[in-house]
Amino acid sequence: MERHTRSGRRGFTLVELMVVMAIVLVVVSVAVPLYNKSVIRARESVLRQNLFTMRAVIDEYTYDKQKAPQTLEDLAREGYLRQIPVDPIVGNNTSWRLIMEEAAVSVSQSEPGIFDVRSSSEKTSLEGTKYSEW
Repeated sequence: MERHTRSGRRGFTLVELMVVMAIVLVVVSVAVPLYNKSVIRARESVLRQNLFTMRAVIDEYTYDKQKAPQTLEDLAREGYLRQIPVDPIVGNNTSWRLIMEEAAVSVSQSEPGIFDVRSSSEKTSLEGTKYSEW
């Protein structure tokens, strides 16, 4: 399918190029928000898995050692974790919010340790809850 302009050259008209550009812009304007939402969903999934793993490991450590860990580094040092997981929402592994147990109800009442761990992000998830409440 060849097109010839008035001067006899082959090519596309300006109107055809504008129509193609408009179609491309519409496709991109639909695809970018969907892509961004899928990236957020993936980060949320990783956060859920990291929290689940760390909570299970904290329970195992507490059961094995008869005292809760004092820091997340204790879990890595003792071999319960290879390394401290990254909080995918914040983007590092040093900003986890640690929930310490109360001294009166701790396994080792002299050394209360980590009871729970949460994200330090105050952002809201796609489902409407804050990541710090997970």
